[in-house]
Amino acid sequence: MEDLYEILGVPRDASQADIKKAFRKLAHEYHPDSHPGDKAIEDKFKKINAAYSVLNDPEKRARYDQFGSADGNANPFGGMGGVDLGDLFGDLFSQAFGGGFGGFGGSRRANPNAPRQGEDIEQVMKITLLEASTGITRDIDVMRSEKCQHCNGTGAKPGTKAETCPTCKGQGQVRQAQQSLFGQFVSITTCPDCKGKGKIIRDKCDECHGRGMVRKKHTIEVKIPAGIERGMRLRIPHAGEDGINDGPSGDLYLMIDVEKHPDFERDGPDLHTNLILTYPQAVLGTTAKINTLDGSVTEINIPAGTYQGQVFKVKGKGMPKINSLNAKGDLYAHVYIEIPKQLTEKQRELIKALADEMKTPVNSEQGFFDKVKNLFS
Repeated sequence: MEDLYEILGVPRDASQADIKKAFRKLAHEYHPDSHPGDKAIEDKFKKINAAYSVLNDPEKRARYDQFGSADGNANPFGGMGGVDLGDLFGDLFSQAFGGGFGGFGGSRRANPNAPRQGEDIEQVMKITLLEASTGITRDIDVMRSEKCQHCNGTGAKPGTKAETCPTCKGQGQVRQAQQSLFGQFVSITTCPDCKGKGKIIRDKCDECHGRGMVRKKHTIEVKIPAGIERGMRLRIPHAGEDGINDGPSGDLYLMIDVEKHPDFERDGPDLHTNLILTYPQAVLGTTAKINTLDGSVTEINIPAGTYQGQVFKVKGKGMPKINSLNAKGDLYAHVYIEIPKQLTEKQRELIKALADEMKTPVNSEQGFFDKVKNLFS
């Protein structure tokens, strides 16, 4: 006589949860409905079920552990009672076979003709950095599905109408009953004739070809708030696909892409730009003018001894902070000292004199082009 614990593949000290888990796995693997006509599989399943009926019951398990039998005799496979099929197979077989057991409940699909919300649409919208700073109102074109006006969304040629599917009687599903070890087993599948719609269209609409929906371009006005950033998503309610069976429309989602600016780089609400200074300006100091994103000019006081890479902050000249009233980021000007590549003879002499005054060694030789120029001067 086979050991019940070995049949389920669990140790003798296994918990009730482990026993149940092992049974569910084996029952799924050896269920006769998955192996029609296989007598060996059917016998194996009977043993698995009988073993579980004993080990799942604490009193029967205790008697089996003590006497080798749950009822005092030597045949633990004498019956198959004590198994809660609804609990064990309700989810298991509805997932595996698309249905349920007739005696333990089944699944029914929702009404195929019930209203359903339309699909959402996602679309990229490109704007400039200046538009992101000021906010804009713009018309955009959106391709979306909408109810066919020619047939009023029925899909049937005007003057006709869709018929209730004779196969599924409008349910969109067909149910097939089969006998199993546990009684009547009901499988539920999508109706092959109406493809789950519950209706059949004999004469299809010439405009939508029976779909009830057509693709059209719509122009929609959208408002982009000031301060919006690249990667943000705006939701436009009810601007998506039309609903099915008079259901509500979906939404339109705009993914914002802010184009790069040649003079400004964005970091959240702040802007960064370069401030080009000549060597004398950096050494002696100056009042520099800097352009802002909105086109205005701001003056910055540059102190003597300003160095390459120094940063000056212009407060409140950055981007608006989204959803913040009148709050703005700052503009940061990064100093870049321009070194001339070509000098006049006088400029060279002056710089050479400065180098001598500062006792700074420099290359005093003339460049090739300067030598050539001097030959003709």
